Amino acid sequence: MNFLAHIYLSFDDPQLTLGNFIADSIRGRDYGHLPEMIQNGILLHRSIDTFTDTHPIPRKSSRRLHSRYSHYSRVIVDIYYDHFLARNWAKYHHEPLEDYVERFYALLRENRTHLPGGVQRLMPHMIRENWLANYANLDGISRVLEGMNRRTGYKSGMQHAVEDLSSHYESFGGEFESFFQELIIFSRQKIETL
Repeated sequence: MNFLAHIYLSFDDPQLTLGNFIADSIRGRDYGHLPEMIQNGILLHRSIDTFTDTHPIPRKSSRRLHSRYSHYSRVIVDIYYDHFLARNWAKYHHEPLEDYVERFYALLRENRTHLPGGVQRLMPHMIRENWLANYANLDGISRVLEGMNRRTGYKSGMQHAVEDLSSHYESFGGEFESFFQELIIFSRQKIETL
C-alpha cells in the first residue's frame, strides 16, 4: 500500500499515523528513540506490507502489469490502490478527503522533530503538490508515476502505467475493493496486538 492507505489504516491515531507514515525511512530496528506509539506505527506498517505482498489479490493485480514493468509492478499497484481509496474516500471515512489530508499535513508540521531527514525533505513537496488529495484523479496519479520513473533513472517506464490503469480500470478497482476490506480487518486486529 502507498501513503494514503497507510495513513488511513492508522484509524485516526496521530502517533500511530506518524509511525505508519515514516516506516519506509526507518531501517531495521533503528526506532527505539521514538515514542512507543510511533514505534507501533512502524511495526503496523511493516505488517501491512507483509500482508499485502503475500496476499493473492494484489498479486493478481501485479501480474497484470508484470510483463511491462517487471519488479516495479508491485509499486505501481500500491499507487493504483491509493487512487481507488482516494476516489472512493466517502465510503471509508466520514471526513472529506481534503480536510483529512490537511489535518495530516498539520500533524507532520507539528511533529517535524520525529521525522527522518528524508521525510523532512519530502514533506514540503508532498504538501505543496497535495499528493494525497490528488491521488483521486488520473492526472495526479500520472504525476506520481512520472516522479517514480524519474527516481528510477527513467528505467521503469512507470510514466506509462496510467494507461494500464485506464485500460483495466474496473478490474483494478474491483480487486482493490475486495482486498481493502480484508486489509482493514487485518489492520484493526494487528493494532490490538501491538
